[in-house]
Amino acid sequence: MTDGMTDYQHFGVIGAGAWGTALAQALAVAGRRVTLWAREDEVALAVNESRENATYLPSVKLHEAITATTDLTAMKACDAWLLVTPVQHSRAICAKLAEIGAAPSIPVLLCCKGIETASLSFPSDFARETLPSHPVGVLSGPSFAIEVARGQPTALTLACADEALAMALCQSISSPAFRPYASTDVLGAQIGGAIKNVMAVATGIAAGCGMGENASAALITRGLAEMMRLGLALGAQRETLMGLSGLGDLVLTCSSTQSRNMSLGVALGQGRKLADILGERKSVAEGVPTTAAAARLAAQKGVDMPIVGAVDAILNQGANVRDVIAALLGRPLKAEGE
Repeated sequence: MTDGMTDYQHFGVIGAGAWGTALAQALAVAGRRVTLWAREDEVALAVNESRENATYLPSVKLHEAITATTDLTAMKACDAWLLVTPVQHSRAICAKLAEIGAAPSIPVLLCCKGIETASLSFPSDFARETLPSHPVGVLSGPSFAIEVARGQPTALTLACADEALAMALCQSISSPAFRPYASTDVLGAQIGGAIKNVMAVATGIAAGCGMGENASAALITRGLAEMMRLGLALGAQRETLMGLSGLGDLVLTCSSTQSRNMSLGVALGQGRKLADILGERKSVAEGVPTTAAAARLAAQKGVDMPIVGAVDAILNQGANVRDVIAALLGRPLKAEGE
């Protein structure tokens, strides 16, 4: 490694959903040893015995360098951690990691996207609170799990406050088809990853209502404006929000029903109930809890985010989809840059 940084060879991936499993696969392909922590015994057993995570990422043969476990203390043996559990549960996982007696030099790369509803904290905030001795970074960007797992080209932002650490981690996890780009804007990388999920729900609702491609393009563009307003108000860098973890992730997530958040929005736009949609899913749509948190955070900071407010009204306040859309379209006209 460069600049005297540790040579990261053994990674712990905490969370064996689709994204965690895909990241484990990418790391193994990059020549690293991977310990994958799963909550469910059956998932760990399937990964180890059949080399497949049929529950969350079926039809992908997993690399032999991946070993699954349900024992969180196995993370003590790793050189670096990737935290890939849902945001609303990640603080508790961090607290458990703090109790296993791991070396404080182990960096934690946050791969979850959202805002904690109870505290309005981003993952880096509660990671630093619960794991104060560990370097904290973020890995985020346009990335469908199945494409990463299949080795299709993917580029991401890897942000750490320490630029040398970011570069060392980039070199450790990269492969020809998996390209991380280093950044020092930890907050900005998280804002993009959180807000794009809300916008994907909005774009999905519009698609489900049959509003057309023009409406989709408008929502993506105005959604980016809202992301920029919040990000700049919180101190993020404009370049980050216009990069892979901001604009890049926004475009991907709002353009395909492979996105859990967009597909949820489509179902809502078609008239289905939120509880019914969530009840039939195994995976988490982070946009649902993040919407409420983002709406509260925007109000707290005095940031105008009408699309976020509209999605919040539909998801959390029982508002009628058609009424909310009509209210959005009836907003007063103004200059585009406002």
